[in-house]
Amino acid sequence: MTPVFRFAPSPNGYLHLGHALSALLNADRAKAADGRLLLRIEDIDETRCRPEYEAAIYEDLAWLGLEWEQPVRRQSEHYGEYRAALARLDALSLIYPSFESRAEIAAQVAERDHQGKWPRDPDGAPLYPGAAKSMLPAERARRMDAGEPYALRLDMAAALTHAGPLTWAVNGEGPAGETGLVKAGPTAWGDVILARKETSTSYHLAVVVDDASQGVTDVVRGCDLFHATSVHRLLQALLGLPQPSYHHHRLILDSDGRKLSKSTQATGLWELRAQGATAADIRMIVGLD
Repeated sequence: MTPVFRFAPSPNGYLHLGHALSALLNADRAKAADGRLLLRIEDIDETRCRPEYEAAIYEDLAWLGLEWEQPVRRQSEHYGEYRAALARLDALSLIYPSFESRAEIAAQVAERDHQGKWPRDPDGAPLYPGAAKSMLPAERARRMDAGEPYALRLDMAAALTHAGPLTWAVNGEGPAGETGLVKAGPTAWGDVILARKETSTSYHLAVVVDDASQGVTDVVRGCDLFHATSVHRLLQALLGLPQPSYHHHRLILDSDGRKLSKSTQATGLWELRAQGATAADIRMIVGLD
């Protein structure tokens, strides 16, 4: 089987050095394995994603010397696949709608924090504290038919009962030294959101559907997504999708020790190029020979 790698940025800002490291590692590994390199545009966030950022992605990657197969997969063109995956989970009675606003959930979490620290997921966000899972089906249908906003959540307990114990393969070493087969721990994420009324998918659902649709065999991405892999492995098992091999690489940090981020205005590759940097300079800066 020919190895298939992918680089999957979101066009919600300009690429920075962290993206460069991930893209170059994918390209290097694909070349070393005589494999294929795919590019995927993860543009489901329609409020933040812009055409100019997508155009800049192509320009930056070409400047780095990357070549990828055509056509490029854009998530916004595949909502039907995500809805079909949701329908399969719904047929297994594994998803349910919750109707609380973000403000209402924050208030519930604050109330529970007074009784003892409410659990957080690996990213630090509080687990869903509501009781929508116990809502009667008729009431759910009434509220959805009335046009109320909702989020579709995975019933984590039911999903784990259906899937059973799961592992995933670490290609290399995880952030805490994990190697080989790692036991998946999706319960740490609680009843994760898989879609919303206005958006027919979330990152978690889209990424596993995309990787399967594109035949991705090797996922190379930042170690900030290491723990999210447990959710992805669970969704793969529930949907009958193949399991790629995972490699989570180190992050590029700023002077304050934080990972580079578009939200913190990390210096874009286009800015470095404008300052006279070359593609070889970028490889050296991110620590690649």
